[in-house]
Amino acid sequence: MSNPPTENASSGENTNILKIRLHYMLSEIGEAVSLLAETIYQIFKRPLQLDLLLKQLLLIGFNSLSVVLVSGFFTGMVLGVQGYVQLKPYAVEGSVAQFVSVSVVKELGPMITAFVLSGRIGASITAELSTMKVTEQIDALKVMGTNPVKYLVVPRFLACSIMLPTLTIFSTFAGIFGGFVAVVSLFGFNGYFYVLEVQKHLFIGSVLISLIKATSFGMAIAAVGCYKGFSISTAGGAEGVGTATTGSAVISLITILVLDFILNHILFNILGLI
Repeated sequence: MSNPPTENASSGENTNILKIRLHYMLSEIGEAVSLLAETIYQIFKRPLQLDLLLKQLLLIGFNSLSVVLVSGFFTGMVLGVQGYVQLKPYAVEGSVAQFVSVSVVKELGPMITAFVLSGRIGASITAELSTMKVTEQIDALKVMGTNPVKYLVVPRFLACSIMLPTLTIFSTFAGIFGGFVAVVSLFGFNGYFYVLEVQKHLFIGSVLISLIKATSFGMAIAAVGCYKGFSISTAGGAEGVGTATTGSAVISLITILVLDFILNHILFNILGLI
């Protein structure tokens, strides 16, 4: 017995909608990869535009330092409290310093920093570039013979790639210190023993893993932010700028999580780093 015509029509419409959405998603990924490739190519072309790079380093790095330190500090405090409470029933609460340091250095340090910057810097980049696109400033750059990717994207991409690892280092130390404050002040943990345990389990390989992740996250944040800013239609107006900014923050968070999974698999399972 055949299905009613209305059901067949509805099924066909759903299939067409899925195909359109899939095509749109794949085309967006292709355009984003194309922009990333163009950005990497333009990095090695003269002029270097160090003044624009220094400006972005200041905006992204120094202006984000306070929020990164605060978020890292309280992340360490949460880890310290949770670690001590979970380890105490097994009489191994002495390893809480190892738990905090390893968690902050390998995972939460770069992740929390990337989350903070994706909302603060990634969204800011998208808002700025999309506003320039709507007001046709990017078209004006093309008319004047200036490559928008070289002038607008490259400084932001390099600044994010440089400053996110730098900020991750500050966030990591703030997190370890936050764990120290939490377990010493709340549970009477021996502070000297905490410092010794951190030194014992803080390896160069762990720091290298943290910096690799942070650099990758910084590239992803800049690439997503710039692509969403460039991809907006000039007819989008203020509503389009808001939509692009929100989408940039969401996509950046998802991209960071996917990258973290991929890097964990490569670094730990394939390369065998610890």
